[in-house]
Amino acid sequence: MKSIFFIAFLLMLFTKVSAQQETQTSSATAGKFVTLYNDGRPSEIFDMFSQELQTAMPLEKAIAFLNGLASQAGKITNQKFQKYENSYAIYLTKFEKAEFLVKISTNASSKINGFSVEANKQKRLATIQRNLSSLILPFTGEWTVIWGGDTKTQNYHIESETQKNAFDFVITDDTGRSFKNDGKKNEDYYAFGKPIISPVAGTVVLVVNGVKDNIPGATNHFNAGGNTVIVKTSAGEYFVFCHLAHSTIKVREGDKIKQGRFIGKCGNSGHSSGPHLHFHIQDEENLDTAIGVKAFFKNISLNGTLRQDYSPVKNDKILQ
Repeated sequence: MKSIFFIAFLLMLFTKVSAQQETQTSSATAGKFVTLYNDGRPSEIFDMFSQELQTAMPLEKAIAFLNGLASQAGKITNQKFQKYENSYAIYLTKFEKAEFLVKISTNASSKINGFSVEANKQKRLATIQRNLSSLILPFTGEWTVIWGGDTKTQNYHIESETQKNAFDFVITDDTGRSFKNDGKKNEDYYAFGKPIISPVAGTVVLVVNGVKDNIPGATNHFNAGGNTVIVKTSAGEYFVFCHLAHSTIKVREGDKIKQGRFIGKCGNSGHSSGPHLHFHIQDEENLDTAIGVKAFFKNISLNGTLRQDYSPVKNDKILQ
């Protein structure tokens, strides 16, 4: 998974206005944006765009982006102006479940001609280095690690501070293939529809369940994590499960669940080109600012050999 959250790269700056006019219009526009966003009125936000920005981001895409942002980040709880930079105003914006820098540029007609939602890249120290809870695997049966480990060759996720210790799991046959037939249907993949379970006891703090599964080979850039569940433990660990199958999640936010509880089925939703489970641990709920935590599993079979307190790497075949 490339990124749990999506970013809009739409900084299209056209008419330069005076600093005073810029301050007044951007402040009013930012306030109106927050009101319409929290009220669930994305089409009215689109009406605030300049003609050029509407061309770059048509109504359908604007609504999909804003609705996707709302489903994963929640409503805006606080917005604080930071600075002006290259004709746009930057606001540190806190959502219910994330924190972003919202950038807004306005033209002489007070229309938004530049808009983006970007990561707040201020660095902090990790609060947890590895899992504190005893873990079982998030599935039953034998699965194969296709991405996992501490090097870029083993695990492309390491380039992301949040996902640097993430795993991608699939099921493979004796020939190493993850699918049968021609692999053009999700049902061809051995992992598709398999049950995903919680490796720990905890509280469900996030559920996204309405994202449709992709056709193999296609991806969804607007809802990168797809159908997602996050479970928080009493030790302050956050367990993230992504790309679950459409409408298969059977837990709700606020549920207290036990280790081994069924969460949902493996799917192909979000930024996923084929059915697999993306799994990682992070040190806070905010999917944008969290730091990844190393995961070690207790008593697993690795390629037929029993291992204790082991963190799998690419090409490992693992079984509880």
